[in-house]
Amino acid sequence: MDSGSRYTEEEMNLLAHTPHFIGAAMAFAGNSGLFGTGKEMFTSAKSIMSGIKEYPNNALIQSVLPRMTESASDAMEKFKSLRNWGRDRLQAKDVNSVEAYKNAALEDVQSVAYLLAAKSSGQEADEYKQWALSIAEKVAMATTEGSFLGFGGERFSENEKQFLNQLENAFHIKSRLASNDYANSSL
Repeated sequence: MDSGSRYTEEEMNLLAHTPHFIGAAMAFAGNSGLFGTGKEMFTSAKSIMSGIKEYPNNALIQSVLPRMTESASDAMEKFKSLRNWGRDRLQAKDVNSVEAYKNAALEDVQSVAYLLAAKSSGQEADEYKQWALSIAEKVAMATTEGSFLGFGGERFSENEKQFLNQLENAFHIKSRLASNDYANSSL
């Protein structure tokens, strides 16, 4: 059974939009400045698309990403439709601050966790969660916070660690921060 037939169109939009939402929310969790945030957003997009290669046998991940068999215009149309769906969703929730944006992302992650538990196999759900969290981690590690002209600062700020922990909790995953030293690692 293909993933698309298990989920409604609205659920598929939520599943496709959430990784984008996570990446952007993590970028906003840090204090990277204009260029750092730009780098984080590029890292988010790159990390999202890496799901195609990293999870080739996960039907759900494959179904929420543009297919290599799609034309560029079809893939772009799919992306625009998803972007508009997400924008409309944020407007309906009256999201008007960084904090409200992060909270809305956490609500969607929790909704996705319940949806995955109800409609996906354990492996498919675990891989989706790994993929989504890896996007957040890569965004957090993309640039340093609190640096001056690129010198100093920390690779994984306290705000980013806190937000990653909140994402893990929303996905019902035991926090990995206690067992990993993100400050000295590179993803």
